[in-house]
Amino acid sequence: MKMMNVSKGNMYGFVTHTWNAIKGKCSHDCGYCYMKVFGELKPLKLDKNELKSDLGNGNFIFVGSSTDMFANDVNFDWISDVIYHCNKFDNKYLFQSKNPKRMLSCVNSLCEKDSILGTTIETNRVYPEMGNTTIPYERAYFMRRARELGYATMITIEPIMDFDLEDFVAMLRYARPLWVNIGADSKNHNLKEPEYKKILLLKEKLEDFTEVKKKINLKRIESKENIGDE
Repeated sequence: MKMMNVSKGNMYGFVTHTWNAIKGKCSHDCGYCYMKVFGELKPLKLDKNELKSDLGNGNFIFVGSSTDMFANDVNFDWISDVIYHCNKFDNKYLFQSKNPKRMLSCVNSLCEKDSILGTTIETNRVYPEMGNTTIPYERAYFMRRARELGYATMITIEPIMDFDLEDFVAMLRYARPLWVNIGADSKNHNLKEPEYKKILLLKEKLEDFTEVKKKINLKRIESKENIGDE
């Protein structure tokens, strides 16, 4: 029987496990995707053996951590099968997507369990490294819709890329996330990154309306500039 994986490495500290039944190359093709370190990825598929997994009870499971299971080319029946399996167990689930419009539609119609919905918004700008994703403002809009429907939501700014401070803060305020994670590029993709003092200003402004969780990989940017956080 297949089993979920214990969360480790650069994953979220609040997640206990990850589980991936839909596997293969994500059509968003982000230039910084951590899965690319494993070489050429295979075409998308539903691993039906994973649908035999015992997901246990009382866990916090990130479902679909290795590919975006809500990308437009993912078969809806696969998504339905994954969520149906989640509904068999008493856990908290994190669903995260750069296509939050489809994610919200699927989870809202299929999931019976308490779920956290998340998206990545690296910046308010559009950079080529962001691949074939929806633009940041669209992601923020549908996260706002998720909150209005009663979901707990989070936004991950990782890998953080240079941004326009006031515009970025306004976008995130509109989205109304319960918390925001901030993290840096961990795989040396030479992204256009903000100065650390600018990240601290962002954190300060975000804390006016939401909780901010800093990921440990921000230490690289901090140490490069030798600036301590308060």
